[in-house]
Amino acid sequence: MSAGTARAPWLSVGATLFAVAWGGNEFTPLLVMYRTDGHMSALMVDLLLGAYVLGIVPGLLVGGPLSDRYGRRPLMLPAPVLGALGSAVLAAGAHAPAVLFLGRICSGIALGLVMAVGTSWIKELSDPVRDPGADPGAGARRASLSLTAGFGLGAGVAAALAQWGPWHAQLPYLVNIVLTVAAGALLLRAPETRQRPTAPGRLLDDLRIPSASHRRFLLVVAPTAPWVFGTAASAYAILPGLLAVRMPGVAIGLAGLMCLVALGCGVGVQVAARRLDTPDSGRGVAVAIAVAVPGMVLAALTATTSSALLGLVAAAVLGAAYGLLLVGGLQEVQRIAGPDDLAGLTAVFYSLSYVGFFIPALLAGLHPYLGYPTLFTAGAVLALGCLGVVLLGWRRHLPAAQTTP
Repeated sequence: MSAGTARAPWLSVGATLFAVAWGGNEFTPLLVMYRTDGHMSALMVDLLLGAYVLGIVPGLLVGGPLSDRYGRRPLMLPAPVLGALGSAVLAAGAHAPAVLFLGRICSGIALGLVMAVGTSWIKELSDPVRDPGADPGAGARRASLSLTAGFGLGAGVAAALAQWGPWHAQLPYLVNIVLTVAAGALLLRAPETRQRPTAPGRLLDDLRIPSASHRRFLLVVAPTAPWVFGTAASAYAILPGLLAVRMPGVAIGLAGLMCLVALGCGVGVQVAARRLDTPDSGRGVAVAIAVAVPGMVLAALTATTSSALLGLVAAAVLGAAYGLLLVGGLQEVQRIAGPDDLAGLTAVFYSLSYVGFFIPALLAGLHPYLGYPTLFTAGAVLALGCLGVVLLGWRRHLPAAQTTP
């Protein structure tokens, strides 16, 4: 183990989150390539984009609670293996939608495991007892940073390699395989934080997540969770496709740039997220969903004008909303969850978040009837409605004041 990971063992886990998130999002800027080279419809590639949610949700909902029972390491170690396998399958299936679908499922299971198990593991490794320099919100920020950096760099590098490199349909995935194998080797050295109970109860009971019915979760976290990846997917999956016609020859590069802008802003706002968050109200989440409103308006204007510059501005605002929503939601979850269902509630939060990844496919299906400007405007109105729900629960059912749902 390097000196850095010895001093900060969370980095070993963070490296796997980074590598698997890289593999999960490297597919996104290549949507333009699959539409042009593979002659796939917009609806088909958007369905492939959302397909890995079918792997993510089982990975989240099963992996999280089981890691609360059996420990973080046994449930986390398969993730880099599945992530590398997913990239290998995607590299082999450039012109076969069924093969791409299978690869996305493998990538999704890997991502579901790292998001539920890895996020909880990093939170525990960031406990002041193990890391005296960590503040109470460090675990959520470190996990969010690891994921968002992986999402952003994975998309950016994949787009550059596909646009200007050799073997454009394979090389992006081969790079991720190398990264994921290296991260998996580091993961072997991470210390376990969750010990198996000496007298475990029924497995079915462990799969139940009592804190998911906590009123704070239902009133503040759940209404905003789908916007986490709803804003992100709008920024780097829908908008690049709308602008591709105006940017012939560099459409894949533009898609990668929009991913980098969106997710770079998602990383950059984490300092602001730290200052906004407070255990006394839902301020952090409320500001986050409020930022999504102008983001959707800018997306509607981009769809109307086909301006690449306006698209980049929209991607930046939507990316900032994504970052604030992710960190704010995780911080709320980590306050609400009990010690025995931290990974489980984290899994529920991420599962709700990934509902947003079906938005591109939904909008592609509705586009012939309503048009993207109208659909994005409707999104702004829905975001305003969610903000109203959060404001109604602004200071209600605070975890510090209520120990039972």
